[in-house]
Amino acid sequence: MDPAVAETTPAEKRPRGRPRKTVDERDDGNRRQELITSAARLFRRKGFDATSTRDIAAAVGMQSGSPFYHFKSKGALLYAVMDEGMRSAIAQQAKVLQTAAQGGQSAAGLLAVLIRNHFDILVGPGSDFIPVMLYEARSITPRQRTLLATLQSEYEAPWTPVLQALHASGQLKADVKLSRLLIFGALNWSAQWFDARKGASLDELTAAAMALFIRGEA
Repeated sequence: MDPAVAETTPAEKRPRGRPRKTVDERDDGNRRQELITSAARLFRRKGFDATSTRDIAAAVGMQSGSPFYHFKSKGALLYAVMDEGMRSAIAQQAKVLQTAAQGGQSAAGLLAVLIRNHFDILVGPGSDFIPVMLYEARSITPRQRTLLATLQSEYEAPWTPVLQALHASGQLKADVKLSRLLIFGALNWSAQWFDARKGASLDELTAAAMALFIRGEA
C-alpha cells in the first residue's frame, strides 16, 4: 500500500463498550416467554424426556443452541414452565375470588367458583403449564420441588376457609383437610382425560363436581 494512501485512510474504529446485542438479546423478555410457552405445550404433549431442545427451538424459530442463551438447560426451562404456571394460577384465582366476593357468594357458591376456575387452569385455553407441573415433577430437583410446593400451598390456601364453612353448615361431611386433598386429586386427574372437542363443558364439569363433593345446591 502507498504510504500516502495509508496516512489519509481513516483508521478502523474499535467498538467501545459491550458488544452489540443480537436480535434475540434485544428481545430477551419476549423470546424467553415464547420459549416457556412453547416448551409447556411440547412437554405436555410429548413429555419432558421425549422433547429435545431442538424441538423447542424449532417451535419458536430459533437455532438449536439459542435456548441456552435464555436457560442453562432443558431442566431449567422445565422449572420455568412450572413456576410460571403456578404464579399465573395464583394471580388468576385471586382475581376470580375478588370478583366473587363483590357478589356476596355463599360458601357453596365460592367453591363452585374455585372449581370452575381450577378446571379452566387445567384444561382451558393455554392450559399446558399446570399439567406439566403435575406430571413431570420427577424431572426437577428437590430444591425446585420445595419452591413449587410453597407456591402450591399459596394457591390452595383460599380453599380451606371455604371448605371449613361448608363443613360447619353440614354440606361437607368429610374432614376438611382430607376433603381438600381428595378434591384436588379428582380435579387434577381431569387433565388426563378431558377432551374439549367432545363430552361435557367446563360448566357441566363444575356442576358434576359440586354434586359429588357437597350436599345441597351451589
